[in-house]
Amino acid sequence: MVESLLITVTPILTYAADQLLTNATGFFFERNGRLFLITSRHVVLDEPSQHRPDRMEISLHSDPAITATVTQLSIPLYREGEPLWRGAVDSGGVVDIAAVEIERSMVPDVSLISPFTPTHLVTEFDKIEVGTAVLIVGFPLGFHDTVNRLPVVRQAVVASSFGIRFQGQGFFLTDARMHRGASGAPVVARMTQERSGRGALAWMLLGVHSARMDVSNRDITQDERLDLNCAWYADVLMTLTAEAERSEHAAK
Repeated sequence: MVESLLITVTPILTYAADQLLTNATGFFFERNGRLFLITSRHVVLDEPSQHRPDRMEISLHSDPAITATVTQLSIPLYREGEPLWRGAVDSGGVVDIAAVEIERSMVPDVSLISPFTPTHLVTEFDKIEVGTAVLIVGFPLGFHDTVNRLPVVRQAVVASSFGIRFQGQGFFLTDARMHRGASGAPVVARMTQERSGRGALAWMLLGVHSARMDVSNRDITQDERLDLNCAWYADVLMTLTAEAERSEHAAK
């Protein structure tokens, strides 16, 4: 039996026409019966690097009895030039999270998916302390169990005051050794005892891993990387998955 946390996520491959661009991580979020794929915004659009894919491919486990059996799903990112993905901005600028709705008719009935829901979001930020142990589930450098098509998990801790916007941005820091390909991975913590009865997925969704953070004055010949990372607060998913136009929304 596959642990529910491992089937919250899927590998993402981005394409421009038939040209493979990059790999990343995404996870599933369900709200009011609607299914969304969540990842980092820079996975679907990164203006500084001119990264502009027009579609993504994800993998869905299509046989609950055989984890190695997967179905590839191609998800367009634009229709008639208009984005099908949703982004958000807040007082600090662009939020590095994107949501793409997946039509239920595209998902095989037997697919093995364990989506997060609004019940998994943190509502009492003061319950998460600096130093809290978290997991980051994804596909660093595309690495995973290639036989069973399952992700790997990195251990981390919350490295800045949770609930406070680090340097005025909508993210907090984690302390972990991370790599490219993990962008869009969920950052989770074990549910507390009073919340643990909310379904088989007994994890709180704290944030969405974005990228490593470094300092501009680091001497690359003398100073190691900080191994600190940005994780955008997951509560913005309530804005991204609201009934609204498919565009960049103002986050609360």
